[in-house]
Amino acid sequence: MVRAVPEACWGSVEEDGMAISERDRLVLPLLLAIMLLVMPGTAMAAPGEFDLERGAWQSTRVDPAQEGDALSERLDRIFRSSRLAGAQIGVTVRDAETGEVLYARGDEARLVPGSTQKLLVAAAALETLGPDYRFQTTVLTDGEQRGEILAGDLYLKGTGDPTMLPRRYEELAAVLAGHGIRSVEGKLIADDTWFDDERLHPDWSWTDVSSSNAVEISALTVAPGQDLDIGTVIVEVRPGAEPGAPVDVALVPQTDYVTVENRAITTPGGTEESIAVERRRGTNVIVVSGRLPQDSDGTAEWVAVREPTGYAAAIFRDALARQGIAVQGETSFGTTPAGARVLAQLESPRLADIVIPFLKLGNNGIAEILVKTMGRERRGEGSWEAGLEIVEQYLASVGVNVATLRLRDGSGVSRLNLQTAGELTWLLFAVQREDWFPAFYEALPVAGPPDRMEGGTLSTRLRFTAAQGNLRAMSGTAPGVSTLSGYVTSEGGQRLVFTLLINNYMGEPPKSVEDAVAVALAEFRPSPGTRSRHR
Repeated sequence: MVRAVPEACWGSVEEDGMAISERDRLVLPLLLAIMLLVMPGTAMAAPGEFDLERGAWQSTRVDPAQEGDALSERLDRIFRSSRLAGAQIGVTVRDAETGEVLYARGDEARLVPGSTQKLLVAAAALETLGPDYRFQTTVLTDGEQRGEILAGDLYLKGTGDPTMLPRRYEELAAVLAGHGIRSVEGKLIADDTWFDDERLHPDWSWTDVSSSNAVEISALTVAPGQDLDIGTVIVEVRPGAEPGAPVDVALVPQTDYVTVENRAITTPGGTEESIAVERRRGTNVIVVSGRLPQDSDGTAEWVAVREPTGYAAAIFRDALARQGIAVQGETSFGTTPAGARVLAQLESPRLADIVIPFLKLGNNGIAEILVKTMGRERRGEGSWEAGLEIVEQYLASVGVNVATLRLRDGSGVSRLNLQTAGELTWLLFAVQREDWFPAFYEALPVAGPPDRMEGGTLSTRLRFTAAQGNLRAMSGTAPGVSTLSGYVTSEGGQRLVFTLLINNYMGEPPKSVEDAVAVALAEFRPSPGTRSRHR
């Protein structure tokens, strides 16, 4: 049973911005059509094996006594696909109960893992921090309250909570209003010193830093909606009143921390849509350009802000104003003094709940928050270097050969990360004995279910196959990188652990190859004489 995401944590779609439902609405008609054809949770087995060259299913009925060899032969055929010509491949399949290797090809090759890197971080965080770990965001003062006046500065101190939606800053402001405070004589000081001041990883491409794929990391940040895309603002673009008019642009949350430069125009219905939303490098100016037909439903883009600490302070300051509290001084950054008094504090949901959107949605920002948090909690240093050392220590403790890996960030955005299929598969085998494994397993995306907090990044894949509702895995996609790693139960009732890493392919990501492998494993019927296969 998949754990539900607590509404107290994520809120409702309406509460946190219509852009969330807008994004889901793009695929809703298709999902509804599919649901009419097949009851939820029911997998319709495909009639055999998918021929990657012909693009069709073909019969692959095999004598059960030959199933062990048939799996290896079937996987070999898949990997001979022309889609993989010149590509590098690493594959390992293990029996999840015994750890026996059932199939391996290039399993020692060091390859770029993409988002499967998040599996390492999730496992290390659940072990290091614990499933009950909670982040804290605190408001403090070094002054005294005299009636409705707070004579002193107000400090907003963060520890990296990725669940700090705008409404949660509103909750903090409401607590202060409940104390009877109506005016703060001093400044609003944002304290993000729980982490270091390295906002962007040096490996990340500058072309990514305005997108939600590579956000700036701070101990104080804002998530605009339920997906917890920290450090971003949602830019909603809709047609204007008539052709020739500027498009309508709205921000979620509404904030003056960023400035919109609207260069886009509305065009007659039926014309081509070409909208671009980009943040000008080194600034918080978001440029909207292009053309949007009048009959368009519009679009929404998640844009990373520059300096999320200031973003969080701006959202909190606005929340204070709505609660009738005026801050007389400016907003600045600083360190909370040792003797400061706590006025309000919020705790995040448990880490066991946070790993759900982290893994289900492949959330890059949460990955980096967890790395820096591990470093801070164990080494007193909220940095990538300290946090990744903790990750590596945990991997070594469960038998992963860390000499074969290179860990550069938590999300897998860095192209300098290296993993092997053999060691990643061993990790997935080893974590099954951990007390927190159920939380880890339930947080993995599931093939097929339309609910994004169940299916996640696999919600539209492997439908009408033996893998639907069965396979739980993390997928990764980047230019030249396509990966899939997780668990699947075979037709014979044998749980399998697998990793497939594909690098340096040409053209579109070979997701059809990954899906063919997943179906082959789901349809596998092991015989007593099944032999290991190592290539």
